[in-house]
Amino acid sequence: MRAPAGPGSIRHPAMAPDPMSLTLPNPLFARKSIASLTAEAEPGTHSFKRTLGPLSLVGLGIGAIIGAGIFSLTGTAAAHDAGPAITISFIIAAIGCGFAGLCYSELSGMIPVAGSAYTYAYASLGELVAWIIGWELTLEYAVGAATVSVSWSTYVAKLLAGWGLALPQWLTSSPFDAHPGLVNFPAVAIIVLASLLLIRGISESAKVNGAIVALKVLVVCIVIGVGAFYVHPGNWQPFVPPNTGNFGDFGWSGVLRGAGTVFFAYIGFDAVSTAAQETKNPGRDMPIGMMGSLAICTVLYIGFSLVLTGLLPYTALGSAAPVADAIGQTPFPVLRSVVNLGAILGLTSVILVMLLGQSRVFYSMARDGLLPHQFSDVHPVYRTPWKCNMIFMVFTGVLGGLLPIKELGEITSMGTLLAFVIVCIGVMVLRRTDPHHARAFRTPLVPYVPIAGIVVCGAMMLGLPRLTWELLFVWLAIGLVIYATYSRSHSHLRRASA
Repeated sequence: MRAPAGPGSIRHPAMAPDPMSLTLPNPLFARKSIASLTAEAEPGTHSFKRTLGPLSLVGLGIGAIIGAGIFSLTGTAAAHDAGPAITISFIIAAIGCGFAGLCYSELSGMIPVAGSAYTYAYASLGELVAWIIGWELTLEYAVGAATVSVSWSTYVAKLLAGWGLALPQWLTSSPFDAHPGLVNFPAVAIIVLASLLLIRGISESAKVNGAIVALKVLVVCIVIGVGAFYVHPGNWQPFVPPNTGNFGDFGWSGVLRGAGTVFFAYIGFDAVSTAAQETKNPGRDMPIGMMGSLAICTVLYIGFSLVLTGLLPYTALGSAAPVADAIGQTPFPVLRSVVNLGAILGLTSVILVMLLGQSRVFYSMARDGLLPHQFSDVHPVYRTPWKCNMIFMVFTGVLGGLLPIKELGEITSMGTLLAFVIVCIGVMVLRRTDPHHARAFRTPLVPYVPIAGIVVCGAMMLGLPRLTWELLFVWLAIGLVIYATYSRSHSHLRRASA
C-alpha cells in the first residue's frame, strides 16, 4: 500500500481501468487504450503546462542533436570506418531517422502524452515491450547525459587553459582516471545546473535552450564557411577507401558501420516527442519539431563532414579533438577557441534535453506503476516532475563526477535504433487495431515507410560491432530482472486484470 503524498508534491492518480486497456489475455502483452492514455494528458492540476510551440520544439530538437556527435564521432568514424565517405554515412543515418520521424509524428499526435516510444509501445505492443523500450531510453538519456557531461568538462578545461586559467587536475578528474583526481567538478556542476533549470519549468528551459542553439549553430556555420576555403580536394581521394578484408573496416561495409556510429549524432530529435504533453498543438507542432530539426541538422552535418575530411586526411582524424585539429589547418588559430566554445554550447543543450527526456519517460513509467511512485510526483507550482529531476540529478551527477566514463556512442545508438524499430512497428499495428482513431498527422505510404524505417535502422544495428550487441543484451537482462522483481507486481494494468 502506497504512502500518502508528502507536502509539496502532487501525485498523478491511478487511472480507472479502461475496458479497452486489456486487449490481450496475457498481462505481459496487455495494451493501454489510446483513450485512456490521452485522458491522462487532459489539462488539470495533475498535468504539465502546455507552453511549447513549433519553433520551441525545433529548438529542442537541434539542441539535443548537435553536440558530442558532430564534434567527436565524425572524426572517429571517418578515421576508423568510412574515410571521406562518412558523408554518405550521415545521409544513411538521416534516412533511417526520417522514416522513424514520420512514424513518431503520427503517434505523438495520436497520443500527446509524456513518454515517447515507451508510451507508443504500451498502446500498440503491450506492457513488456513498453518496459524494454523505456529501459533502453534510460540508456540513451541518463547514461548519455553523464557521458556528455564528462566531455563538457574536458572542453571547458581546454577553453579555460587557452585563456590562461588552467583548472587543477584533482578538480577535473575522477578517482578512477589514469591520472586520478578527487572529483570531476565541472561535470557535476553542469548536471546540477541543467536539472535545476528543468525543475524551474519547461518554458524557461526552452528559452535558455533556444539561445544556446542559436549560438552553436552560428559556430558550426562559421567553421563550415571558413574551412571550405582551405580544403584540399586530394584528401577526398579515394572517397570510399578500399575494404581491408574485415567487415566494417572501410569499403561499403565501413560506410554502413560508420552510419551506425554517427547515428549517435542524430540522437535527440526523438526527445522532442517526450515533450508532447507540454505542447500547445501536438498534432500540428510535433511533426514540425521533429522533421524540421532533423532536416536542419542533416544539412549542417553533410557540410561539416565534407569540410572536416577536406581539411585533413581521414587517417589523421582519430584524435580526441579532431575538429580542433582540422581547423588548425586554417590561418585563423582563434577558431580553435571558437570550436571549443561551440562544443561547450552544443554539449550543454544536449545534456539539458537528455535530462528532460529521461524525466518524462520515467514519469510515464511511474504513472503506470512500473517504477516507484516518486518518479511521477509533479511540483505544485512549477508543474514539472521535480522528484524525478532531483533523483536523476544525483544519479547522473555521481556517474559524471566519479566515473571515467568512456564514449558510449555505439551502445547508446543501439538502444535508440531498437526504439525506432519498435515505433515503426507500432504505427503498423495501430493502423490495424485502431484504424478509425483521429490522426492529426498520418505517416505516408503505410506500411512501406515503416517497413523502410525498420530495414534501414535494422541494417545500422547489424553494422555495429559484436561487443555492442553483447552489452545490449546485458543491459536488457538487468532491466528484465527489475521488471520481474518489481514492475510486474506493481503494474496498474496488471492489477486491473487480476
